Amino acid sequence: MSSAKLTDINPEPPIYILDSFAVLAYLRGEQAGKRVREVLDLANSGECRIMFSLINLGEVVYLIERRNGVARAQEILILLQHEPIDFVEADRASILAAAHIKANYPLSYADAFVVAAAQAYSGTVLTGDREFQAVENLVSVEWLPE
Repeated sequence: MSSAKLTDINPEPPIYILDSFAVLAYLRGEQAGKRVREVLDLANSGECRIMFSLINLGEVVYLIERRNGVARAQEILILLQHEPIDFVEADRASILAAAHIKANYPLSYADAFVVAAAQAYSGTVLTGDREFQAVENLVSVEWLPE
């Protein structure tokens, strides 16, 4: 009979949930994007997982297309697909969870999907968007520099 020691147990790696603020800061090379790059590097080495809602991906794409055109938006889609990011589907459960969050907290509907994903996956939201102050009682938030 073997016994397990605490040192033998491999804890699950931490999970980070990106919001649009974090992804845009990374893509624009802003100060806040440096921490996002660090987390992406950690995910590449298996030290954490990164999740990003498809709703928030849509938000990033429309913002980039509006400002820089459809070709640049398509380039960004390709770039993000090559990063170690797990994209979270918008299924019935996540849509209803986000709707409940939006109904009760002053944040955007897209940001409600970030909170719903953080709750579902016990993840830490990586953001600099101050709207998330309203939900710090619901999820863990790591604040990026503004």
